[in-house]
Amino acid sequence: MNLVGLCLNLLYPPRCPFCGRVLEAWEEGMCSRCQESLPWLQGAGKTVEFCKVCVSPLWYQDGVRRGMHCYKFWGGQDHARVLGLLMAQCLSDRWGEPMDCITWVPLSAGKLRRRGYDQSRLLALRVGELTGLEVVPTLEKVRETHQQSRIVAHSARRANVAGAYALRESADVEGKRVVLVDDVVTSGSTLEECAACLRMGGAEEVIGLTLARAR
Repeated sequence: MNLVGLCLNLLYPPRCPFCGRVLEAWEEGMCSRCQESLPWLQGAGKTVEFCKVCVSPLWYQDGVRRGMHCYKFWGGQDHARVLGLLMAQCLSDRWGEPMDCITWVPLSAGKLRRRGYDQSRLLALRVGELTGLEVVPTLEKVRETHQQSRIVAHSARRANVAGAYALRESADVEGKRVVLVDDVVTSGSTLEECAACLRMGGAEEVIGLTLARAR
């Protein structure tokens, strides 16, 4: 590590993205306690319409929920390096077939201005960096929606995002196998809407990839 990196570590020591504890010198990415106790998701992926499958490394609960709130709402964008690593490993373990590119579920222009960064884009870039797959912007959010996590009924979730996303005019997904990245999958309505846009645009196959899945 260079001198600048050492100084930054002294001023802003790396913390575990899930519990917030300062990492020991021998810990990398996350603390050993979270490594052992996080709710790792085993077994088959989630069925999502217009996707072959949606895979996730973690359940959305406990420390994962806290970590995601920090990442999305408290300026924790640096944690994308660790979170994206978990997602890339999950994609390799749960879906070993070749893919052509990676894209993501985008924020609306208004929310992007308020937050300052698109959390799903950062995750997609990290997964692309680790897998060697090209990361391409293919979708845009064309209208604001209510926060999905505050809506209980599946039918209401689907109605909330219906028509909210569209394929960019410049997007070229014809015949491609696309990895679609988002942070959390709950009912799957948002992924369904985005995957439908990709399939209607000619994508041969869409695989959903999220950090966590809500029970």
